[in-house]
Amino acid sequence: MNKTIKLAVAGAVLALSATANAGILIPAGDWTVDIGGNVNAYMQNYKEKGTAVIQSAYSIDTTAGQNSKTNFGNGLLPNFISIGGSTRQNDLDVSFVISMQPGTAAHTPIGNVTNAGGSLNTRQSSISFGDKSWGSILIGKNLGIFGSDAILSDMTLLGVGALGTGGNTTLGRIGYGYIYADWKPQIAYTTPNMNGFQATVGVSQAFTASSRVTGMATTTALLAADAATNGGFAYEGKASYSFAANDVTGKVWAEGITQKVGQLTQGTTIVANSDSVTYGGGIGANAAFGGFGLTGYYYSGQGLGTMGQQLDGFGGASTAAISARDSDGGYIQATYVLPTKTKLGISWGQSNLDLADGETNATISATATMSAGKSTLIKQNSMTTVGLYHPLTKHLNLVGEFNYIQSENQAGAENKAYSSNLGAILFF
Repeated sequence: MNKTIKLAVAGAVLALSATANAGILIPAGDWTVDIGGNVNAYMQNYKEKGTAVIQSAYSIDTTAGQNSKTNFGNGLLPNFISIGGSTRQNDLDVSFVISMQPGTAAHTPIGNVTNAGGSLNTRQSSISFGDKSWGSILIGKNLGIFGSDAILSDMTLLGVGALGTGGNTTLGRIGYGYIYADWKPQIAYTTPNMNGFQATVGVSQAFTASSRVTGMATTTALLAADAATNGGFAYEGKASYSFAANDVTGKVWAEGITQKVGQLTQGTTIVANSDSVTYGGGIGANAAFGGFGLTGYYYSGQGLGTMGQQLDGFGGASTAAISARDSDGGYIQATYVLPTKTKLGISWGQSNLDLADGETNATISATATMSAGKSTLIKQNSMTTVGLYHPLTKHLNLVGEFNYIQSENQAGAENKAYSSNLGAILFF
C-alpha cells in the first residue's frame, strides 16, 4: 500500500482494533503495482440549537433556532482508491502514487437532499525516490507536513465528527482541536529512521489568506478571498521519535510552519503590507499499553488562522491596520479495547481565535457589507466525541459515534449541536 494510505491506516489503528497492512499487490515486470484504499458510509443525524451569528467557514451558524438534519455520506475520510507502483532502479527506490476520492452522498439534489457530495476529488499525485541509507524525496501533491500527525492520530478519522457544510467529507476534529494539514503540492525530504527518530522538511504551495471577517468587510459568503502578491512558498517540517519499552509503545513529535503571505489586497485596496508572515508550531504524543491508548496535541500560531491554514488569520481595526490574529488549540483522547475487541474512545478538543491588534467587537462601519462588525467572528470551537469501533472482520469495521459541539463568537454568543452517526468503513 502506498505511503499516505499506510499513514491513514496507521491512524486507523489508533481508533480501531482491526488492522489493514497492505493493499492489493500485483507484480508487473520491474514494478510492483499497489492498489489500496477504503470505502465508508455513515447515517448522520444532526441537531443545532441557538440563534447566534457565528462567521467562520464551518462553525455552527444558524439564525433559525433549532435545526435538525439527516444525511447519508462519508465521514472525515473520503472513499479512497489509490494506485501506486514501486521499483528499485540504479540503487534507488522509486515509486509513484495517484489517487481519487469519490463521495458517498447523493450526487444530484433530489427532493430535500441538497448535499452534492457525490463529487470526485483528486488529492494525491506524487513521485518519490531515495534509499534507506539517506532517506527519500517526494515531489508532487500529498498530505501536508504540518498537522499531519494530529489528524492521523485522531479517532474521528474513522468517524464523522463535526459535519461541516457539504462536500464529500465531514470535518472530524478539524477546527475543533487542530489545523487541517490539507493536500499540497510540495517537495519534501524525509530522513531514514534512525533508531526511532525521523524528520521531514519541505517546501509547499503558498496559501492565500482569506477571511469571513476582516478589516475590509463582513460577508455572508463562504469565503472572502484576498488576493496576495509578493508572497512566498510555505516552509514546514516535523520531527518525531517512536519508542517501545516493555509493553508501552508510543510516539512524540514537534512541528512547525511559516510563510511570507505577501501584500494582501481586496479589490484595489491594500490591506496588509508585503512583510506579512504567518507561522505556527505544534507538539504531540501518543502511547499505547495494556489495551489503553492516549493521545495529546497542542498547536499555536500567528496568522495561522483556524480550521484551515490562514483561514481567518488576519484582521484589523481598519483597512489601513491589518495584522495577524493569534490562534491556538489542541485535543486529548483516550481509548480502551474491550474483551469483545470493540474499541471505546472518548476525546475532547478546542480551537481558539483571537482578534488582531487594535481589533474590537464594535461595528467598524455603517455600510451594508460591514454592519455586523467583529463580534460575529468565530472565537472558539469545541467538541466532545464518544465512539465505538468494532472489527467485524480484519478489514471491515462498524462505527458508532456521538458528538457534542459548541461554537462561540467574539461577543460570547454561542450555538450548540448534537450529532449521532452510525456506519462502516472497509480498508483494502
